[in-house]
Amino acid sequence: MFKRNVWLIVLLAGLVACSAKADTDSIKKALTARFPKADITSVAKTPYAGLYEVVIDGQIIYSDDNANYLFLGSVVDTKTRKNLTNERLAQLNAVNIDTLPLDHAMKFVKGDGSRKLIVFSDPECPFCKRLEQTLTKVTNITMYVFPYPIEELHPGTTAVAKAIWCAKDRNAAWQDTLLKNIYPKNDGTCDNPIDANIQLADKLHISGTPTLFFANGQRVPGAMPADKLEQLLNAARP
Repeated sequence: MFKRNVWLIVLLAGLVACSAKADTDSIKKALTARFPKADITSVAKTPYAGLYEVVIDGQIIYSDDNANYLFLGSVVDTKTRKNLTNERLAQLNAVNIDTLPLDHAMKFVKGDGSRKLIVFSDPECPFCKRLEQTLTKVTNITMYVFPYPIEELHPGTTAVAKAIWCAKDRNAAWQDTLLKNIYPKNDGTCDNPIDANIQLADKLHISGTPTLFFANGQRVPGAMPADKLEQLLNAARP
């Protein structure tokens, strides 16, 4: 009798698992049909309100179990006051920085270089220039800067990024451009990774600059003050 009950429990558990998988598959199929141009990465059942988490174009939305209704916005735990959507999005957007093609970036080492930072930056982006000013106050860092021009926001920035990369001293050219508005004088026709960086940013769902990645994989969009940057760098230490 005991063994029979055990097998019954196992069978029921399997049916529940298959049902959940079928639900997520059917939701993804329905949403893909209704939004054919969207990149739907995953669908998963959440533990709250019978909702399904849908990761679409790098963002989180929620669906009912029939994909008839979508819910935009954040889920907040009223007891802890934690934004569960933001926490989940941070997990999904984390990146193992050791997998990035660091040879496509400029390497800057300051002080003992003990803390690591990855930056995707547009040379004509005003917020990137603000971040560059902030970085002059930060030391003990190894930083990899991926030139990532967003042409639709800053026309001509792709040519600037390529000219910086093709400069005799690209690190100096980068800082001269962003800190002093002194541009390199070359035509940017050398072998460069700019187009590859644009494709990489698209793959990582980076939609704006600057975008920062810390040693623990945490992604943070936008410029920030030096004290906040120091806090995140220290928290990300191995």
